[in-house]
Amino acid sequence: MSIRVLVVDDHAVVVGGLVQLFAGTDDIEVVGTAADGAAALDAARQTRPDVVLMDLQMPGVDGVSATRSIVAEGLADVLVLTSFSDGERIVAALDAGAVGYLLKDAEPDDLIEGIRSVSRGESPLDPKAARALLGARRPTPTVELTPREREVLELVRQGLANKQIGRRLGISERTVKAHLTAAFSRIGVADRTQAALWMERQGPTE
Repeated sequence: MSIRVLVVDDHAVVVGGLVQLFAGTDDIEVVGTAADGAAALDAARQTRPDVVLMDLQMPGVDGVSATRSIVAEGLADVLVLTSFSDGERIVAALDAGAVGYLLKDAEPDDLIEGIRSVSRGESPLDPKAARALLGARRPTPTVELTPREREVLELVRQGLANKQIGRRLGISERTVKAHLTAAFSRIGVADRTQAALWMERQGPTE
């Protein structure tokens, strides 16, 4: 009996390569593809795959949100396949319900075995991702942010651009950037995506 797989990625070349890779096996069947999280949820409802191979960074609904929805509805097991190996993304994906996390530089045989291991109830984790996950799971010192820095980061988490944040808080765009620079340094992140994930991990703000 074939393992039914839904491939989710916004790069057509990647999707085509994965479809071709799995076509060379005798136990993995691609039952559908999707280019974003919303389409992935619809496709999972229609095709009822065994495994969803999920990219994380896509336009519209991202892979973490799509994973959370697919798992919440009990549609399939989700195996992440992405280029990102930073701890925060891995934690976010696993917390959303993904059962495994593989990187796109994996050997083809490792990816095929990853699909098979998920179907056996196992949780494949790329060694690089495993190391990053261990680091991300270590207790971190309490970060002291100013109330304004926390306000700015919360609006980043909500997806607002600097100009929108400035209008919301009644401050200049330059001041928003200054708060972000200070906040990024305090919490140890390099970009808005990592900052948003960091805020997500902190839980609801007061």
